[in-house]
Amino acid sequence: MSTSTDSHAVLIASSADAEALVDELADGLDRPVRTVTSSEACRRLLEDGAEQFPVVVVCARDESWVRSILETLTDGIDRRRTIVVSPEGSDRLATAAIRGGADDYVPTASLGAIDDRVEIHWERALEDTGSPRPVTTAAELLATTLPDEVFVIGADGTYLDANVRPDAADLYTVASTEFVGQTLWDAFPDPQANRLHEAVTAALENDAIEHVEYETNTTEGVRLYEARVAPIDLRSADQRAVIWLARDVTERANREEALRQRRDQLELLNRINAVVRRIIETLVEAPTQSAVEDAVCEQLVASDLYCGAWISRPSGNDDVVYQTGCGDVESYLERIQGLDLDPDPDRPIVRAMRENTIQSRNDLSERAKLPDPLREAAREHGIESALAVPLAHGDSVYGVLAVLARRADAFGEREESAFRLLGETIGFAINAIKNRRLLFADAVTVLEFRIEGGDSFSFDLSEQYDCTCTLEWSGATAAGRTYQYVTVEGLDGGTVYDEASAHPTVEECRLIHDGDNQATIEIRLSESAVRTLTGYGATVRDVTVEDGVGYLTAEVSRETDTREIVEAMKRVYAQTELVSKREADRPVMTARDRRNRITDRLTDRQLTALRLAYYGGYFDWPRGSTGEEIAESMGIAAPTMHQHLRRGLQEILRDFFDEDGTD
Repeated sequence: MSTSTDSHAVLIASSADAEALVDELADGLDRPVRTVTSSEACRRLLEDGAEQFPVVVVCARDESWVRSILETLTDGIDRRRTIVVSPEGSDRLATAAIRGGADDYVPTASLGAIDDRVEIHWERALEDTGSPRPVTTAAELLATTLPDEVFVIGADGTYLDANVRPDAADLYTVASTEFVGQTLWDAFPDPQANRLHEAVTAALENDAIEHVEYETNTTEGVRLYEARVAPIDLRSADQRAVIWLARDVTERANREEALRQRRDQLELLNRINAVVRRIIETLVEAPTQSAVEDAVCEQLVASDLYCGAWISRPSGNDDVVYQTGCGDVESYLERIQGLDLDPDPDRPIVRAMRENTIQSRNDLSERAKLPDPLREAAREHGIESALAVPLAHGDSVYGVLAVLARRADAFGEREESAFRLLGETIGFAINAIKNRRLLFADAVTVLEFRIEGGDSFSFDLSEQYDCTCTLEWSGATAAGRTYQYVTVEGLDGGTVYDEASAHPTVEECRLIHDGDNQATIEIRLSESAVRTLTGYGATVRDVTVEDGVGYLTAEVSRETDTREIVEAMKRVYAQTELVSKREADRPVMTARDRRNRITDRLTDRQLTALRLAYYGGYFDWPRGSTGEEIAESMGIAAPTMHQHLRRGLQEILRDFFDEDGTD
């Protein structure tokens, strides 16, 4: 690039927000540079010698400032060319440049790109002879601008000029040059063309920029465009016209729609969680299982999220029976109660109970397997979605909550997570009610079961080795793991341990007592009838297995539904038979009665050792007395004292644990 004479320079008009770019241009442009920072300073400089500045570079971020400078540059002063430069690309700045009569627009702060454009316009300016500057087409003005497509459209809707960015041209089914001479009605269906022409008319009548969105068919399907429509003056046209700057906003619209959907889903989930929280708060005060079930259904339909809810309980024959429900879908609920449905293992509500998993359905009114009366009722009430939630605690399923909604997508993955928590909470509340009822009962129902065909460890061991297995204790840890302590009579400990380690139903095992003809082992089973009964609020008093047949005795409160217990047992062992059911009074024992009973079973030496150890601080930490000091007080050897102490503690613990059984 050759350097011009000192009589010619590049004039840079800059707003304050572009000072950094101006400094870079002043240092880097291969031309003499003068700078001004206001339209008034620009006017004075040009009036003094316009011919000295054949090229003017306008640097700014604010389109109003650009318009002000361009008005100054076009106010009766000739023989210079104007380039608008944006530190960052902007559709609004491009529009302001075009409407203000700029020769070029450079949407970048790259010094190389700006220098190239200055060189081009410098040479054109020196070739000018003083005649009015020829009008440049919109396509030439915006060859490097940001919009995907640029059109000049006349007031009558005719395309006067067109230019499409190369990377966007592949979307078009015809070349952009073919638009020239056609009308909006040739390119779009009449209703859409009418709407777009209204934007053209409004821009011309109001002398303002109009905004419009429209869809058009492309090689990649329907795309969404956003256009800015600005009035311009064309000396070569016999009518007024607009510049149509359009950008493909399909991806942005898709992102916004996805964001809106996520926002709506989050709002919906918050509403669901609010309903769940209200229900959980209600459960705390519910005195009975029926009260829990009624409160759950009422709270669900009190919101506008669900139109119906009901709860079913196990029937005793691997099915469920309607218990309670409510909602504004009366005919559907009536048909649920009155419909004589054959036990179908594929029914969602049955699967939810049997598999202890949530089941959901959409398009309920169109489901082919839905019985006709229910499908008709679903259509009548506009029911689209249904959800079945097991009410479970551990292995115990107390019933199934069914929920109906008129929304087609009411139960997605997040909604199911919220209802899973609700089902577990309801199950926990029911379990607590059953245990509380049994704990304070002064009379209980004693159930005796006979179990054949069991495939768990004790059944197989007793049948194979002709031994007897007796449950000593069963309970759960804080982590939810259930352990059983089983004593085996008639078999050595090594064999018991080896068989337990290899048995498929035993997940963990540990030998506690090893004898030649008796052993006690700790086991954790994958499935257990004892654990199932405990989950239903029962107290297991005795379990014995011999010759492959099990005998189990349990206590439940008198209000407990025996069918529910039998059904739960059969889900673990199919060949379970209830052989006895009787009522029994539970004797009331005071703390003094319990203490006297324990004292009667202790020897004098055991009681003395316990008293001296307790009052002497032997059980404190750190210890107030050592074992040797306690033994010296009793006048006996330390090993003898420890023997009395351990046997005394064993009697106390036996009374406590034997009295509470498997609790």
